[in-house]
Amino acid sequence: MTTAVAAPFRFFALQVVRTRRLGPSLARVTFAGPDLRAFRSDGLDQSLSLFLPHPGQSEPAVPVELGEGWWQGWRELPDDVRAVMRSYTLRALRRDDDGHTAEIDVDFVLHGLGPDSGIQAGPAARWAADAAPGDRVLLLGPAVADNRAIRFRPPEDTDLVVIWGDETAVPAACAIVESLPAGTRARVWLQVPHAEDVQDLRTAADAEITWLVGDDTDGPEATLATLRAAQLPPAEHPYVWIAGESGCVKQLRRHFVGERGVDRRAVTFVGYWRRGLTEEQLREQG
Repeated sequence: MTTAVAAPFRFFALQVVRTRRLGPSLARVTFAGPDLRAFRSDGLDQSLSLFLPHPGQSEPAVPVELGEGWWQGWRELPDDVRAVMRSYTLRALRRDDDGHTAEIDVDFVLHGLGPDSGIQAGPAARWAADAAPGDRVLLLGPAVADNRAIRFRPPEDTDLVVIWGDETAVPAACAIVESLPAGTRARVWLQVPHAEDVQDLRTAADAEITWLVGDDTDGPEATLATLRAAQLPPAEHPYVWIAGESGCVKQLRRHFVGERGVDRRAVTFVGYWRRGLTEEQLREQG
């Protein structure tokens, strides 16, 4: 039994139905379950919270029976019992014949599991790499289609969409690009560690997509140099969406607002992670 948290979000008990490796650094996990009939989202970068079990657990430990007190109860559980919580974006949603959500896809970055990786894999990456049909998870997601966890909101008069994302933002960025309607001009930069991570995107938009392949050991400076050298088509009302490592995102926002003169109200910037910190450490700071 699941318990509502607070509209427009609630818990959804889900199971893995299939998995697919997209490249050395990305794995797609498809989830389903009766609860999804209440899942609603019209967002292209819909943010979700996934709760994953520890090895040996049959399901994630989250005290949903506490209702709105679940968060405090979850925090008070022992570290080796408390479900692993990670933030992700929705990659795709498929509906049944009645219009209800039947399946959702979530793409996992396999930090520390790719070839020649110099970092230690985290619990979510290890879980995704070993995920199999029937594995149980808990998702905190939207029950209302238009909700505050959707960030991509270009104004109606937008005449150019500019997108940058690192590998953590690739799922959301790809969903956005694929959904852009015909006649939309878009310039897109996507950063991935390996050439095999590059995806073939289909879109009706006039989209120029550049895949930046290689690690980010140089930090945001190399990315900033690449975008500074890029020539954008003239536009009166450009809209910019940038997401990924927070330090890089901040520098790119300053570039678009300060150097290119984009209206700061037309720049959406989202820090999905911070260099040197785990999600738990970020949560403690926030």
